Amino acid sequence: MKGEGKTPPLVVTAGEPAGIGPDLCVALAQSPPAGIRLVILANRTLLTERARLLGRSLDLPDYTAGTKAPLSLLSLPLAEAVTPGRVDVANAGYVLECLRRAVAGCRAGEFAGLVTGPVHKGVINAAGIAFTGHTEYMAELTGTPQVVMMLVGTPAHPSRLTPHPLRVALATTHLPLRTVADAIRPESLTATLRILHAGLKRDFGIARPRILVAGLNPHAGEGGHLGREEIEVIAPVLEALRGEGMTLEGPLPADTLFQAKYLDAADAVLAMYHDQGLPVLKYATFGGGVNVTLGLPIVRTSVDHGTALDLAGSGRADSGSLRAAIALAAEMAVRRVRDEG
Repeated sequence: MKGEGKTPPLVVTAGEPAGIGPDLCVALAQSPPAGIRLVILANRTLLTERARLLGRSLDLPDYTAGTKAPLSLLSLPLAEAVTPGRVDVANAGYVLECLRRAVAGCRAGEFAGLVTGPVHKGVINAAGIAFTGHTEYMAELTGTPQVVMMLVGTPAHPSRLTPHPLRVALATTHLPLRTVADAIRPESLTATLRILHAGLKRDFGIARPRILVAGLNPHAGEGGHLGREEIEVIAPVLEALRGEGMTLEGPLPADTLFQAKYLDAADAVLAMYHDQGLPVLKYATFGGGVNVTLGLPIVRTSVDHGTALDLAGSGRADSGSLRAAIALAAEMAVRRVRDEG
């Protein structure tokens, strides 16, 4: 793709040090992706010890600005030594400092984009640091008023869904279920759809995005008998945005929209809440899905799984999602260089 030679390296954060993030980085070092320069941001001793536990060697040069090395390591200090599978609140600050350093590098043009390994929200909050998730933290670090979380993946096995890439974005992200309805307001839903529409154009090269929009309630409210959010909020927003030229279908019942007759003619689905849309996508693509944050001034992708503490150091961690996230971040970064250059 035009622009590929102009892009700086991507930066990969290893995430929770007691989880499988370090295992995945060790796997990357054994078999780096072809044609993509990477900087791993993690503690060197952590990766060296994890590699030894996995029976692997680790030979990564130190990262220096402007390096042309295909793979290098930017090491930050840990507060405490790490035991795989055992989280330590003392290292919560290290996890967030890795994210801050990576975002700062992306904003300065030092890195072309950020790929994040899984973090443990519970241990960060237990350390006294309010942390909802990567998506919200990225927005905070970049001063972005609203972002959109979208997962992307191609079904790994034959299914009744679609053989095409499946993209599921969220109108709300990490909220308790009882607060979701109040969070779906005309202003925020309008902004979400505009960000999603622009992101599909900018980062995925889709000239005229077609978006399916789920209702909030069972049967999309059943004409108001099962809730009025579809009538009072969702439908009016969709109608107004159609007037701006967007191709939107909905609000549709979420229990039936994930089938080929809808998905084959769509570029993305907007679900109203986290567990409305993501179980379908993860069932179809788990291990190869990618989390994308739309609306940021930087490219950011992530794995579609958690820290898997029980697998840390076992040699059974699958790097498929991380490799997919790297490949997609590289495509997005090159596209931005091409379009902005």
